[in-house]
Amino acid sequence: MKSPLRGGAPLVAAGIVLSRLAGLVRQRVLSHYLGLSLPADAFNQAFRIPNFLQNLFGEGVLSASFIPAYSRLRAEGRDQEARSLAGAVLGILFLVLAVLVALGITAAPWLVTVLAPGFEGPKRELTIQLVRVLFPGVGLLVLSAWCLSILNSHRKFFLSYAAPVLWNLAIIAATIAAPQGPLEGVVLWVAWGAVAGGALQLLVQLPSVLSLVPGLRPGLGRANPNVRSVLGNFFPAFVTRGVTQISAFVDGILASLLPGGAVTAMANAQVLYTLPVSLFGMSIAAAELPELAAAAVAGEAGPRLRSRLEDGRRRVAFFVVPTVVAFLLLGEIIAALFFQTGRFTAEDARYVWMILGGSAIGLLASTQGRLYNSVYFALHDTRAPLRFATIRVALSIMLGYFAAVHLPRLLDVNPRWGAAGITAAAGISAWVEFILLQRGLVSRLGPEPRRAGYSLRLWGAALLAGATAWLALTLAGRRFGPELRALMVLIPFGLVYLLATALAGIPLARRLIGRGAGAP
Repeated sequence: MKSPLRGGAPLVAAGIVLSRLAGLVRQRVLSHYLGLSLPADAFNQAFRIPNFLQNLFGEGVLSASFIPAYSRLRAEGRDQEARSLAGAVLGILFLVLAVLVALGITAAPWLVTVLAPGFEGPKRELTIQLVRVLFPGVGLLVLSAWCLSILNSHRKFFLSYAAPVLWNLAIIAATIAAPQGPLEGVVLWVAWGAVAGGALQLLVQLPSVLSLVPGLRPGLGRANPNVRSVLGNFFPAFVTRGVTQISAFVDGILASLLPGGAVTAMANAQVLYTLPVSLFGMSIAAAELPELAAAAVAGEAGPRLRSRLEDGRRRVAFFVVPTVVAFLLLGEIIAALFFQTGRFTAEDARYVWMILGGSAIGLLASTQGRLYNSVYFALHDTRAPLRFATIRVALSIMLGYFAAVHLPRLLDVNPRWGAAGITAAAGISAWVEFILLQRGLVSRLGPEPRRAGYSLRLWGAALLAGATAWLALTLAGRRFGPELRALMVLIPFGLVYLLATALAGIPLARRLIGRGAGAP
């Protein structure tokens, strides 16, 4: 039977599931020991730098600029040129590593001024110290991204996306092992754990990479036209593929202007929000990119690309639509399940829910937008998605600043609720980018088929599941702990959605039920 996630996507999804679950455990452990304290804010703001670069390089930019060129060379039987390209990109990344680490350590005070303009006094000084500790790990994460690109090009998806599990485990171990005293000391231990985890993440991938690219020699490839092509595509891919991370990064800067705890609450919400983006949007887009590139080379840029795009969109929507409804209606239950422990209270979970609700506005656009970007990159068009991503980021900054700084004052509410306005502004901006991406492909691939009936069935099933979950929540009341309440609410939600979509004639739902029932 066909997997619900076709091609290499199941392996990408499996690796992402493991790494994201490890990330959730990491954030739960940090919430237990740090809560929404000021040292937690300092750590999460400093932590955004390596986490941003890991997500940006590892989950899109290097892959989008390198994989099409590398895969094309291999598809044409030019293996020696492919090895030369891989070695040149590795050599360039070594230089990037040296520059990033030197600049990051030296310029830490200026970086904190830019990235955390609202931090002052001891909170600012602690953030600077943490940035200096974390930056050596940045180079390790960049090299790990190169390994991911090689492995993905050879259709070895699982290891590259599961490797961050070691990074998360190292952070978890450092947090638990830290001497229990002032929280400032605990977060320093956590930062060194992140550096050690970066080394583990790189080392676990290297043996497989070296076996796939025998005779690899790092260089700079100054005269190599393939290298120039990759470098020429890098900046557009940087903005386009990394727009979700860039947007989240900007959100963190704006959150530093809000009262204490907002930065950490947004970091917790971001862990939950990026899970479906990575699991459904990125897994399908990453697995499709080599296939789309091959289809474009074979002169099949019309019907076949449109067919793969439509199939991917339907798969993404099937999983993301109920996630949007769950975040909006059941976000408090979800936040409490993962984070409510130790210093993290029920009130903190409600705060994260409001932020998560804002993020849910643009969730479907962000996940499907990744698939559209893959089509553009397969067609070797980086300019159009770059323009659209630039519009998204600019709009997100303007709307986010208004929502964070001015809107709470206009509505006469606590300034901390500006955090929910920031994520809602980012969601609106994501829809603007998606519409531009969608319209830009019509002239190349032909008009999109109508899918209103499919979408209505998904949303109807998700809302029915949400109503069922609210009924279960009402019956459960406050008598149970967060873990048991979540089981009593989320399990009926998932079952009702699956059954409702199957009864509505959604093929993917019927295949999933068939797999669960052991159908051949």
